[in-house]
Amino acid sequence: MTMRRLLLMVAGLVVVSAACSTAPSGPLPDPPLPITTAELEAIVATDSPSVVNVWASWCLPCRSEAPIVAAATRSHPDVEFIGLNVKDRDGDAAAFIAEFLADADMTHYGDRGGRIPIDLGGTSGVPLTFFYAEGGELVYLHFGVIDEPTMARYLDEIDR
Repeated sequence: MTMRRLLLMVAGLVVVSAACSTAPSGPLPDPPLPITTAELEAIVATDSPSVVNVWASWCLPCRSEAPIVAAATRSHPDVEFIGLNVKDRDGDAAAFIAEFLADADMTHYGDRGGRIPIDLGGTSGVPLTFFYAEGGELVYLHFGVIDEPTMARYLDEIDR
């Protein structure tokens, strides 16, 4: 293969990938606000059940999970959904929200150090989802991508 042919192939791939981009257009939402473990614990210790979904823009499995989380926010309006972005840059997190969670009814917070999920009893891996009953009792902790049936089962358990 000649160098010219190789360069033409690479240039074609760049054009195709740019044309197929699903990046959000327009202004991005505000990046997630920084939060501490104590502040997050206070939020989930309310009179409503809560779900804390831990994600990062660089996490490919988080992209496949996002539509399931977004749909759950609409099907369970009595549950407070919180997105916890970890180990990320503000602009990348805002772009992820715009592209994957724009229609989700949830509040996003940021944890640049990635320590909060560990403090709550999880790990540093993403995605990770915590399910809390009213008052803040941890009922379930799901490691990895959550599927629709599992999400529905956990939500039904905490949203009685």
